[in-house]
Amino acid sequence: MLYSVKMRSSLGGSHGVGGRHISGAERIVPEDGLEEQVIAMLRRARMHERGRADFIQVKVEEIKEKDIMTCPLIPMYQMNTVTKDEGRQAARKELLRIGVSKTAVESAFRELESLTDSMRGAIVMDAVTGERLDDRAERGVRCSNMDCEDTALYEARMAEKGLGGDHPREALVLASKVAYGPGTVAELCWSDDPDYVTGYVCSKKFGYGRITVMKDMGDPVGGRVFFVEHGTDAAEYDDYMQNQVVLVRMGE
Repeated sequence: MLYSVKMRSSLGGSHGVGGRHISGAERIVPEDGLEEQVIAMLRRARMHERGRADFIQVKVEEIKEKDIMTCPLIPMYQMNTVTKDEGRQAARKELLRIGVSKTAVESAFRELESLTDSMRGAIVMDAVTGERLDDRAERGVRCSNMDCEDTALYEARMAEKGLGGDHPREALVLASKVAYGPGTVAELCWSDDPDYVTGYVCSKKFGYGRITVMKDMGDPVGGRVFFVEHGTDAAEYDDYMQNQVVLVRMGE
Protein backbone atom coordinates (compact mmCIF):
# COMPACT_ATOMS: atom_id res chain seq x y z
CA MET A 1 0.00 0.00 0.00
CA LEU A 2 1.27 3.47 -0.91
CA TYR A 3 0.51 6.77 0.78
CA SER A 4 0.80 10.38 -0.30
CA VAL A 5 2.43 12.59 2.35
CA LYS A 6 2.24 16.35 1.79
CA MET A 7 3.52 19.24 3.85
CA ARG A 8 2.82 22.95 3.48
CA SER A 9 4.14 25.57 5.90
CA SER A 10 3.87 29.32 6.28
CA LEU A 11 4.68 32.19 8.62
CA GLY A 12 1.96 34.44 10.01
CA GLY A 13 -0.87 31.94 9.68
CA SER A 14 -2.08 29.65 6.92
CA HIS A 15 -1.81 30.51 3.22
CA GLY A 16 -5.54 31.09 3.15
CA VAL A 17 -5.44 33.91 5.70
CA GLY A 18 -2.40 35.75 4.36
CA GLY A 19 0.49 33.73 5.75
CA ARG A 20 3.79 33.90 3.86
CA HIS A 21 4.82 30.65 2.18
CA ILE A 22 7.86 29.03 3.79
CA SER A 23 8.13 25.55 2.35
CA GLY A 24 6.32 22.61 0.84
CA ALA A 25 7.20 19.01 0.16
CA GLU A 26 5.57 15.76 -0.81
CA ARG A 27 6.44 12.11 -1.10
CA ILE A 28 4.73 8.86 -2.04
CA VAL A 29 5.86 6.18 0.40
CA PRO A 30 4.94 2.66 1.58
CA GLU A 31 3.17 2.29 4.91
CA ASP A 32 6.35 1.38 6.79
CA GLY A 33 7.93 4.68 5.76
CA LEU A 34 5.10 6.96 6.88
CA GLU A 35 6.30 7.99 10.33
CA GLU A 36 9.85 8.67 9.19
CA GLN A 37 8.62 10.86 6.32
CA VAL A 38 6.20 12.88 8.47
CA ILE A 39 8.96 13.62 11.00
CA ALA A 40 11.37 14.63 8.23
CA MET A 41 8.82 17.04 6.76
CA LEU A 42 8.08 18.63 10.14
CA ARG A 43 11.80 19.16 10.68
CA ARG A 44 12.15 20.69 7.22
CA ALA A 45 9.31 23.14 7.86
CA ARG A 46 10.83 24.30 11.15
CA MET A 47 14.41 24.66 9.86
CA HIS A 48 14.04 26.24 6.43
CA GLU A 49 16.15 28.90 4.68
CA ARG A 50 13.04 31.07 4.22
CA GLY A 51 12.32 31.16 7.95
CA ARG A 52 10.81 29.15 10.79
CA ALA A 53 7.17 28.35 10.04
CA ASP A 54 4.45 28.92 12.63
CA PHE A 55 1.76 27.11 10.61
CA ILE A 56 2.50 23.57 9.40
CA GLN A 57 0.00 21.31 7.69
CA VAL A 58 0.73 17.65 6.97
CA LYS A 59 -1.71 15.53 4.97
CA VAL A 60 -1.53 11.74 4.61
CA GLU A 61 -3.73 9.99 2.06
CA GLU A 62 -3.93 6.39 0.82
CA ILE A 63 -3.29 5.91 -2.91
CA LYS A 64 -5.15 3.27 -4.87
CA GLU A 65 -3.02 1.32 -7.34
CA LYS A 66 -5.53 1.86 -10.16
CA ASP A 67 -5.00 5.63 -9.90
CA ILE A 68 -1.23 5.50 -10.53
CA MET A 69 0.41 6.40 -13.83
CA THR A 70 4.12 6.07 -14.61
CA CYS A 71 6.44 8.12 -16.81
CA PRO A 72 10.16 7.91 -17.60
CA LEU A 73 12.74 9.99 -15.77
CA ILE A 74 13.89 12.60 -18.27
CA PRO A 75 17.66 12.79 -18.96
CA MET A 76 19.69 15.56 -17.37
CA TYR A 77 22.30 17.89 -18.85
CA GLN A 78 23.95 20.98 -17.39
CA MET A 79 24.63 24.55 -18.50
CA ASN A 80 27.32 26.18 -16.37
CA THR A 81 26.73 29.88 -15.73
CA VAL A 82 28.24 32.28 -13.20
CA THR A 83 25.75 35.18 -13.06
CA LYS A 84 21.98 35.60 -13.00
CA ASP A 85 21.98 37.42 -16.33
CA GLU A 86 24.10 34.74 -17.99
CA GLY A 87 21.83 32.01 -16.63
CA ARG A 88 18.63 33.67 -17.76
CA GLN A 89 20.05 34.29 -21.20
CA ALA A 90 20.97 30.60 -21.42
CA ALA A 91 17.40 29.73 -20.43
CA ARG A 92 15.99 31.99 -23.15
CA LYS A 93 18.14 30.30 -25.80
CA GLU A 94 17.19 26.84 -24.59
CA LEU A 95 13.47 27.60 -24.65
CA LEU A 96 13.78 28.84 -28.22
CA ARG A 97 15.69 25.68 -29.16
CA ILE A 98 12.88 23.57 -27.70
CA GLY A 99 10.31 25.40 -29.81
CA VAL A 100 8.77 28.04 -27.55
CA SER A 101 8.15 31.27 -29.49
CA LYS A 102 10.19 34.38 -28.72
CA THR A 103 6.94 36.16 -27.80
CA ALA A 104 6.13 33.50 -25.20
CA VAL A 105 9.69 33.41 -23.83
CA GLU A 106 9.74 37.16 -23.23
CA SER A 107 6.21 37.08 -21.79
CA ALA A 108 7.31 34.41 -19.30
CA PHE A 109 10.35 36.36 -18.16
CA ARG A 110 8.27 39.53 -17.73
CA GLU A 111 5.83 37.60 -15.54
CA LEU A 112 8.51 36.01 -13.35
CA GLU A 113 10.75 39.06 -13.07
CA SER A 114 7.82 41.23 -11.96
CA LEU A 115 7.02 39.01 -8.96
CA THR A 116 7.50 40.56 -5.52
CA ASP A 117 6.88 37.27 -3.72
CA SER A 118 7.04 33.66 -4.81
CA MET A 119 4.11 31.95 -6.47
CA ARG A 120 2.86 28.73 -4.86
CA GLY A 121 2.30 27.13 -8.26
CA ALA A 122 3.13 27.75 -11.91
CA ILE A 123 1.96 30.08 -14.64
CA VAL A 124 0.47 28.10 -17.53
CA MET A 125 1.31 29.84 -20.81
CA ASP A 126 0.54 29.29 -24.48
CA ALA A 127 3.91 28.44 -26.06
CA VAL A 128 2.95 30.27 -29.26
CA THR A 129 1.04 33.40 -28.23
CA GLY A 130 2.53 33.97 -24.76
CA GLU A 131 -0.98 34.26 -23.30
CA ARG A 132 -1.40 33.20 -19.69
CA LEU A 133 -4.04 30.44 -19.61
CA ASP A 134 -4.59 29.89 -15.89
CA ASP A 135 -6.66 32.34 -13.84
CA ARG A 136 -5.07 31.75 -10.44
CA ALA A 137 -3.00 34.96 -10.08
CA GLU A 138 -0.16 34.45 -7.58
CA ARG A 139 -1.43 30.98 -6.65
CA GLY A 140 -0.79 29.44 -10.08
CA VAL A 141 -1.21 25.75 -10.91
CA ARG A 142 0.58 23.34 -8.60
CA CYS A 143 2.24 20.19 -9.86
CA SER A 144 1.49 17.61 -7.18
CA ASN A 145 1.15 13.88 -6.50
CA MET A 146 4.42 12.53 -7.88
CA ASP A 147 7.53 10.72 -6.68
CA CYS A 148 10.18 8.34 -7.99
CA GLU A 149 9.16 4.69 -8.27
CA ASP A 150 12.37 3.35 -6.72
CA THR A 151 13.68 5.82 -4.13
CA ALA A 152 16.87 3.95 -3.25
CA LEU A 153 17.96 3.55 -6.87
CA TYR A 154 17.07 7.14 -7.71
CA GLU A 155 19.00 8.61 -4.78
CA ALA A 156 22.02 6.42 -5.57
CA ARG A 157 22.01 7.64 -9.20
CA MET A 158 21.73 11.27 -8.07
CA ALA A 159 24.57 10.82 -5.58
CA GLU A 160 26.76 9.44 -8.38
CA LYS A 161 26.21 12.74 -10.20
CA GLY A 162 27.07 14.75 -7.07
CA LEU A 163 23.47 15.95 -6.76
CA GLY A 164 22.39 14.95 -3.27
CA GLY A 165 19.84 16.87 -1.22
CA ASP A 166 16.20 17.79 -1.58
CA HIS A 167 16.39 20.45 -4.31
CA PRO A 168 17.77 18.46 -7.28
CA ARG A 169 15.96 15.30 -6.19
CA GLU A 170 12.54 16.95 -6.13
CA ALA A 171 13.12 19.13 -9.18
CA LEU A 172 13.95 16.27 -11.55
CA VAL A 173 10.93 14.20 -10.44
CA LEU A 174 8.58 17.17 -10.81
CA ALA A 175 10.09 18.13 -14.17
CA SER A 176 9.55 14.59 -15.46
CA LYS A 177 5.85 14.65 -14.58
CA VAL A 178 5.49 18.09 -16.17
CA ALA A 179 7.35 17.08 -19.35
CA TYR A 180 4.93 14.18 -19.90
CA GLY A 181 1.84 16.29 -19.25
CA PRO A 182 -0.86 16.49 -21.98
CA GLY A 183 0.37 19.38 -24.10
CA THR A 184 3.55 20.40 -22.29
CA VAL A 185 6.19 21.96 -24.52
CA ALA A 186 8.65 23.17 -21.87
CA GLU A 187 9.08 24.34 -18.30
CA LEU A 188 11.09 27.26 -16.90
CA CYS A 189 11.89 27.44 -13.18
CA TRP A 190 14.11 28.97 -10.53
CA SER A 191 13.79 28.29 -6.81
CA ASP A 192 12.38 30.53 -4.09
CA ASP A 193 14.97 29.32 -1.57
CA PRO A 194 17.33 32.26 -0.94
CA ASP A 195 20.42 30.04 -0.70
CA TYR A 196 19.73 28.02 -3.86
CA VAL A 197 20.53 29.86 -7.09
CA THR A 198 20.19 26.99 -9.59
CA GLY A 199 17.26 26.81 -12.01
CA TYR A 200 16.32 24.82 -15.07
CA VAL A 201 14.58 24.53 -18.41
CA CYS A 202 13.07 21.15 -19.21
CA SER A 203 11.22 19.41 -22.02
CA LYS A 204 10.37 15.91 -23.20
CA LYS A 205 12.30 16.81 -26.36
CA PHE A 206 15.72 17.37 -24.74
CA GLY A 207 15.38 16.59 -21.02
CA TYR A 208 16.22 18.51 -17.86
CA GLY A 209 18.61 21.38 -18.57
CA ARG A 210 20.11 22.35 -15.20
CA ILE A 211 21.37 25.96 -15.18
CA THR A 212 23.83 26.51 -12.35
CA VAL A 213 23.06 30.20 -11.65
CA MET A 214 19.70 31.81 -12.42
CA LYS A 215 19.27 34.30 -9.59
CA ASP A 216 21.27 36.25 -7.01
CA MET A 217 22.22 34.63 -3.72
CA GLY A 218 19.83 35.74 -0.99
CA ASP A 219 16.90 36.38 -3.34
CA PRO A 220 13.77 34.73 -1.80
CA VAL A 221 11.60 35.05 -4.92
CA GLY A 222 11.19 32.17 -7.36
CA GLY A 223 8.67 30.98 -9.88
CA ARG A 224 7.92 28.64 -12.74
CA VAL A 225 6.12 28.61 -16.09
CA PHE A 226 4.59 25.65 -17.91
CA PHE A 227 4.56 26.31 -21.67
CA VAL A 228 1.84 24.35 -23.46
CA GLU A 229 0.84 23.69 -27.05
CA HIS A 230 -1.59 26.11 -28.63
CA GLY A 231 -5.12 24.76 -28.09
CA THR A 232 -4.31 22.75 -24.95
CA ASP A 233 -7.36 22.13 -22.75
CA ALA A 234 -6.51 24.21 -19.66
CA ALA A 235 -8.91 22.35 -17.35
CA GLU A 236 -7.55 18.94 -18.39
CA TYR A 237 -3.99 20.19 -17.95
CA ASP A 238 -4.78 21.60 -14.51
CA ASP A 239 -6.34 18.29 -13.44
CA TYR A 240 -3.30 16.27 -14.59
CA MET A 241 -0.85 18.56 -12.80
CA GLN A 242 -2.69 18.74 -9.50
CA ASN A 243 -4.48 15.41 -9.20
CA GLN A 244 -2.92 12.69 -11.36
CA VAL A 245 -0.64 10.41 -9.31
CA VAL A 246 2.60 9.79 -11.24
CA LEU A 247 5.53 7.57 -10.31
CA VAL A 248 8.69 8.39 -12.24
CA ARG A 249 10.50 5.30 -13.49
CA MET A 250 14.27 5.00 -13.85
CA GLY A 251 15.75 3.75 -17.09
CA GLU A 252 18.51 1.17 -17.36
